[in-house]
Amino acid sequence: MPGLWSSFNVKHESHTNLHSVTHWPLSLSSHLGVMRAPLRWVLWDVKDTLLKVRSSVGEQYCKEAERMGLSLSPVEVDAAFRQVYRQYSSRYPNYGISQGLNGQSWWRGVVRDTLSQCGVQEPELLNTVANNLYHNFCSADNWEVFPDSKKALESCSSLGLKLGVVSNFDNRLEAILHVCGLLSYFSFLITSEEAGVAKPSPAIFSQALQKCGVPADRVAHIGDHYVNDYLTSRSMGIHGFLLDRHKDGQLDVPREHRLISLDELPSRLQQHMN
Repeated sequence: MPGLWSSFNVKHESHTNLHSVTHWPLSLSSHLGVMRAPLRWVLWDVKDTLLKVRSSVGEQYCKEAERMGLSLSPVEVDAAFRQVYRQYSSRYPNYGISQGLNGQSWWRGVVRDTLSQCGVQEPELLNTVANNLYHNFCSADNWEVFPDSKKALESCSSLGLKLGVVSNFDNRLEAILHVCGLLSYFSFLITSEEAGVAKPSPAIFSQALQKCGVPADRVAHIGDHYVNDYLTSRSMGIHGFLLDRHKDGQLDVPREHRLISLDELPSRLQQHMN
């Protein structure tokens, strides 16, 4: 949709060299053989970790365009979207915040340029479809919460852990989590639009650690992106876990840092709570 950071199965990929983010040990104290401080917080990525978009961009855009009397090909729209999305992500990273844009204007531009490539030229019509799509994605109908998400969040809370969100997402995230029944689990949300910086920059994790009010070795982070979530959190001294739902199996991620399902998470976290 316009709006989900990886909106239609497109993740916001970083141009950062994978080797420029270093691995830190779980904690300096564990390296020295001293008892570790117990875990107190769990930070979460959202898109493709806790929930996903129900249908492709082509299907979503074509459905809205049809309401406006247009007939477009989902395959053609998908191809145009991917090209435009890459261009915008390169020219205006993190919703163009540093260039005077915001999430809404950024996504409206992506929609307009996508549909323009598919032959839609009337400015008023382009603006209407773009506005409608932006707001449509605050609806629970466009999102699917993974079956293991709520159980994992509840288990974390039962363990006495506090939860926060660190997500490359625009400012609709709070509304989306609310309609999906997930918002109440979290003590705070940090979106890249609000923070003015996106993962894999360590700065967004620094903001999260300030909100947690504890050292990095008392915090865990769960996410599905190797660089943005796993490597960057580990580089900060946070206990990073890579959620590998598709079993891609990054070779340099130790088995104890990889989750195939969130059902595995509570037992992993308990190992850092004693």
